[in-house]
Amino acid sequence: MWERLGIGAAIRRAAAGRRGGRAGRHRPPAARRHQNAYLKSHSWDDYAKWHFGLTVGAKDGTKARYAFVYGDFRRIHGMGLIACSYRAAESRHKEIELTADELLQYLDTKSERRRKR
Repeated sequence: MWERLGIGAAIRRAAAGRRGGRAGRHRPPAARRHQNAYLKSHSWDDYAKWHFGLTVGAKDGTKARYAFVYGDFRRIHGMGLIACSYRAAESRHKEIELTADELLQYLDTKSERRRKR
């Protein structure tokens, strides 16, 4: 049902420090206006890189094609990764669940190192 996507982009963003906060309520960029605004100035390939999965069977060039969003089209969000992990576990997508967990741990470790400086 799902294909892997966006993992490399997420890791590069994390390594570059493109991370939003973890506290508070996660507000995914699922709001149509955020998605539509992003798509006005970016390609579907760019949009795809903000998602961990593709919905098999959904048409290319549609928002329904992409699943497990992890950020707001600018930064990775810890709460977004937690939501991805939870949703992946619910629907038994182990690889996506583990990827989101590992990336969250990486970001937390990186934040800890930064605080100790």
